Amino acid sequence: MTSLILNPGKITLDELGLIHAGVCQLSLPESARVNIRAAHALVKAAADGDAPVYGVNTGFGKLANKRIDKDQLDTLQRNLIRSHSVGVGEPLAAPIMRLMMATKAASLARGYSGCREVVMDTILAVHNAGLVPCVPSQGSVGASGDLAPLSHMTLALMGEGDMLVDGVRVPALQALQAAGIAPLTLEAKEGLALINGTQTSTALALHGLLAFEPVLEAALVIGALTLDAARGSDGPFDPRIHAVRGQPGQIDVAQYYRELLKGSAIRASHAEGDDRVQDPYCLRCQPQVVGACVDQLRHAARVLLIEANAVTDNPLVFPEDGAMISGGNFHAEPVALAADGMALAIAEVGAIAERRIAMLIDSSVSRLPAFLTADAGLNSGFMIAHVTAAALASENKSLAHPASVDSLPTSANQEDHVSMATFAARRLQNMIHNTAHILGIELLAAAQGIEFLRPLTSSPILEEVHALLRKDIAAHHVDRYLAPDIAHATQLVQSGAVAQLLKPLGGLPALWIPD
Repeated sequence: MTSLILNPGKITLDELGLIHAGVCQLSLPESARVNIRAAHALVKAAADGDAPVYGVNTGFGKLANKRIDKDQLDTLQRNLIRSHSVGVGEPLAAPIMRLMMATKAASLARGYSGCREVVMDTILAVHNAGLVPCVPSQGSVGASGDLAPLSHMTLALMGEGDMLVDGVRVPALQALQAAGIAPLTLEAKEGLALINGTQTSTALALHGLLAFEPVLEAALVIGALTLDAARGSDGPFDPRIHAVRGQPGQIDVAQYYRELLKGSAIRASHAEGDDRVQDPYCLRCQPQVVGACVDQLRHAARVLLIEANAVTDNPLVFPEDGAMISGGNFHAEPVALAADGMALAIAEVGAIAERRIAMLIDSSVSRLPAFLTADAGLNSGFMIAHVTAAALASENKSLAHPASVDSLPTSANQEDHVSMATFAARRLQNMIHNTAHILGIELLAAAQGIEFLRPLTSSPILEEVHALLRKDIAAHHVDRYLAPDIAHATQLVQSGAVAQLLKPLGGLPALWIPD
């Protein structure tokens, strides 16, 4: 376990990856505490004063015109958390919660929220103890902040609700006591600062981004293997084609394909005398399609990195001039649109992979045996494996419908336009699983296609991919129970085992560009 100092406003994508993986202990730099104290002093002065200040001595949302007596301000914050802890559904996974706690602590530590240091210190102590607040995954519309999930997180910090300890659900107070952490007692504005914000939707979207990275890399490798199995041309990957268009993702993806195919004896065997003029789009347009997806994902990474470092609660405190200003940074529209863009990219990576499987089993296009079996009729080969891929691609089409356009007013029309960012980000996991399964099926089909071209060999790296699969899964000579093979191939895709084979290739551009 390594130590990581959270520099408020300056967290990197690599650091978020470490937090997501659960391999670091977190702390705040001492330099951040000066701003934290200054902002808290301003909130304390407002709480001690007579002027109404939203979130400090008033009700919330539609009840903002209700003034709260000074001796009830702490009760106001506790009631806020209890009343807003109304989520439903399965608890959020530990990696998501680690990101959620870290980004909330870092946001508050920027010194614009007015919380005491103990608030952030408690969040980080819970993180460092390996405790996971039990937070239901459903119930947020992404404005005004991720109220319900952040309330459940805060409730656990207060010693109410539940924690997950090594995956086991226990009362939060019991978990805190066992870890030697004092339950958090909220003061003026602190409850509101904790639950206003986009940290849940941002954590969910980052979870999707990080989970999809090895799947996207595997898609490039498997797409290249399919191209060789179908004896496709590498001409469409010529750098001059992509340079004159200028789309950066397309240029980079074409470079990946050139490197992946370099040294293929299969390619050399039909470089001349092949009567096919052009390959199907699913082969020759891979840089254009997957490259566009890469550009969308890069944009999402930039947006999410900004949001992970942002201050998104309300009202905000500006100690330099003594101002407390109500605004709307809790509205998660940037996250919603980024997640919708990610959904489209994830769906398209799966969609073109499904088309490549369809091409491989169609002997009139691939010139391989029908359904990739030597004795079609007696054997069905990959006929129905492709049907599964088609079902998953179709499901992704429905899941890719943009969530951000589906605003539904809440809070008696006070919150009359919301982002739906939390669902926009949460649905990405199902889409990633679907796309990974499609790619697992394609890996099996492409490897089977290569078998029919022996003794010719593919490129060195693609032969490594083929060997990785064949280590545990034999070639398909006759029909057999395919579901376990699909599960294993999918695991190779999701785990990063296929993507790992890209690492020895030097000089390739990074797929994620955070700045």
